[in-house]
Amino acid sequence: MILVISSSLHPGSRSRIMARACVSRLQELETDVTLFDVAESPLPLCDGATAYGDSNVQLLSGLVENADAILLASPVYNYDVNSAAKNAVELTGRAWTGKIVGMLLAAGGQGSYMSAMGIANSLMLDFRCLIVPRFIYATGESFEGEKLADESIQERVHILIDDTLRLVNGLKQVS
Repeated sequence: MILVISSSLHPGSRSRIMARACVSRLQELETDVTLFDVAESPLPLCDGATAYGDSNVQLLSGLVENADAILLASPVYNYDVNSAAKNAVELTGRAWTGKIVGMLLAAGGQGSYMSAMGIANSLMLDFRCLIVPRFIYATGESFEGEKLADESIQERVHILIDDTLRLVNGLKQVS
C-alpha cells in the first residue's frame, strides 16, 4: 500500500492538489493507495506524552507502519516543509523506520527548492528511510483552480510514482 499524506491545513492547498494527483495516478495503475489528509483528520501537537493516544495519531501510525512507501505532500513555509508535516513525523516516529519516502512540495517562489532537505535528512538519519531522489517542487503558476495546469508537473507526478513503485518492487524482490 502506498500512503499519500497531505499535510496542508489551507482549504485551497496546492500541495493537496498534488497529493490527489498522486492518488489518481496510483489508482489508474491499480495500486493500493490511501490518502491521509491532515486537514480532514487533525493531529494534536506532539507533546511527548498524551498526544500519542489520539485516535487520528493511532490511525496515521498504523498507516505509516503498513505502508510500502509514503508520499508526503507539503506546502513550504520559511524554507522548510510546514509544521503539520513535521508534527506528523514526530507523532508517528518509529513507524517510519525503513520506509521509502517521496516528497511533493508547493511553494510561493523558486528560491525554496532545497526545502525538502531538512525533513529528508531527518528521515534518513533518524529512521533510515530511503528517500526517492526525485521530488516535486511546484510554484503557483503550476496550478489552475483545483488542478495542475502545468504538464511538466503532471509528468513529474508520473515519474515520481514510477520511481517510487520501482523502488518498492525492487526491495520486495530482495527481501
